[in-house]
Amino acid sequence: MTQSSAKQAPLFDLTPTDEQRMTREAMQRFAESEMRPIARNSDENYELPAEFLQQAHELGITMLAVPEEFGGAGQDRSPISNVLIAEDLAKGDMGLALAVLSPLGVVNTLLDQGSEGQKAKYLPGFVGESFKPAAVAISEPRATFDVRDIQTQATKDGDGYVLNGVKSLVPLATSAELFIVIANLEGQGPQAFIVEAGTAGVTTESQRYLGVHAIQPGIVKLESVRVGADALLGEQEKTFDYNRLLDLSRLGLCAAACGTAQGLLEHVTEYANERVAFGEPISHRQAVAFMVANIAIELEAVRLLTWRAASRAEQGLEFHREAHLAYINASERMLEIGNNGVQILGGAGFIREYLEELWYRNLRGVAIVEGCFAI
Repeated sequence: MTQSSAKQAPLFDLTPTDEQRMTREAMQRFAESEMRPIARNSDENYELPAEFLQQAHELGITMLAVPEEFGGAGQDRSPISNVLIAEDLAKGDMGLALAVLSPLGVVNTLLDQGSEGQKAKYLPGFVGESFKPAAVAISEPRATFDVRDIQTQATKDGDGYVLNGVKSLVPLATSAELFIVIANLEGQGPQAFIVEAGTAGVTTESQRYLGVHAIQPGIVKLESVRVGADALLGEQEKTFDYNRLLDLSRLGLCAAACGTAQGLLEHVTEYANERVAFGEPISHRQAVAFMVANIAIELEAVRLLTWRAASRAEQGLEFHREAHLAYINASERMLEIGNNGVQILGGAGFIREYLEELWYRNLRGVAIVEGCFAI
């Protein structure tokens, strides 16, 4: 490359395409007009209004990803576009955003690693007239849970498999019609199994957590659940890439956290400039001003790490290291951002008149929630 051509071709370009720009505008409008007004009530009551889910479905997010042969719009999968969608929706509310995007995470996983038969069987169900709840189930209810040490077991049984175990923090647990369950298959390690909610031995129950109430998290119990050979995700001759699923899911969570933190940053900036104490806005105090600045700095760092990893994924490059860096940074910094948001408001941050305490609780979930949305 000549020196002149190097100057003409930027090596790092974050300019969204026209299509991405239009999609972002639509997501931002939806987040502001439909999600933010119901965020508090959804959190308090663990509620997902049916009319809201239908409105979200009509945005066409899931349909765009499904190939034309299965009834969708057939747009090429774009991890970058998916990251931007997650960020924009989560600015309205992180829990509501992840609930809406959970089925898309299942669709993306099927597209990414499913067999042709699995795609033909399940993808058409996501392009109907109504919202189809579905979720990826990874987490397990134990204090020492490690995504590398899955205790849910899958045992080969004739021409199928038998699943036993318990999954926790599963989005849409009690309403989901389809799960992708991660289970340990002897000799092969963690594998993904497609499990329909009505299968014998599958029971669900809601469970209350500190944050992300709107995803209606819950428990999925699998007791001698028998599934066919075609339930094992992927082509038989191909190896399931568990690390890839984890990385893509964690990037979706990082993006949602960025959207939530952006909403927090904008509100605490406005609050600090308007709240007067001792005759001047509290933003004139260095302790407050520096805290607001640190929120902006840490948020931008997480955002850029997330975008970089998503960009590499979209280009077909290795992105495991970049995704891990983004996730580790988000797990630590989002907790700090949430805490600082509450601190800036002082006593007002401890009451529910403002959303800072809700944002704080949701951002704490970044370190423990797994599998909500694979980009």
